[in-house]
Amino acid sequence: MAVQPWGQPSPFGQSPSPYGQPWQPAHTPQSAMRAAHTDRERAVDVLKAAYAEGRLSAEEYSQRFDAAHRAQTYGELGALVADLPAGPMVAPFGAPVPVVPPTFLPPPMPIRRRMNPVAVTSLVLGVSCFATGGLTGLPAVITGHIARSQIRVRGEDGDGLAMAGLIIGWLSVAGWALLLTLMLFAAAAGS
Repeated sequence: MAVQPWGQPSPFGQSPSPYGQPWQPAHTPQSAMRAAHTDRERAVDVLKAAYAEGRLSAEEYSQRFDAAHRAQTYGELGALVADLPAGPMVAPFGAPVPVVPPTFLPPPMPIRRRMNPVAVTSLVLGVSCFATGGLTGLPAVITGHIARSQIRVRGEDGDGLAMAGLIIGWLSVAGWALLLTLMLFAAAAGS
């Protein structure tokens, strides 16, 4: 009869296979990784809880406790607590295990939001103020306000473009207003 690491006979009388016991998770690449002191302490905490709940006898707890402190890999620790619940949520059998721990995975790709086309239009109209002598300033302001409203409602990108179109458009409108005011003062002073 095969004996498990903590001294208890295997429940089915068979030797442990490389694929694990029926109640144990299958061999994964993580099971060969070296365990740290904190990993051993987590396994001991599971054993303590199982002993306190009456799932382990004092002798079995003592054997598993000693084996947990001698364990060098995650696989050895996993074998000690595989038949015990590890907390309020037990992972289902056969649950997929990531090959690489999440710590070492590349960061997830950011979700690209759609660019608001009215914001692009506002910026184009604002920039074209320089070529048109400021005639596209008012349309840049109008489309800039429409774009910012749409961006708030729809959650789209392009707020900076709309703001740039607004600023250039308002500067153009202010320039025209200043020019007209100066022309009116010059006409009034000349007469």
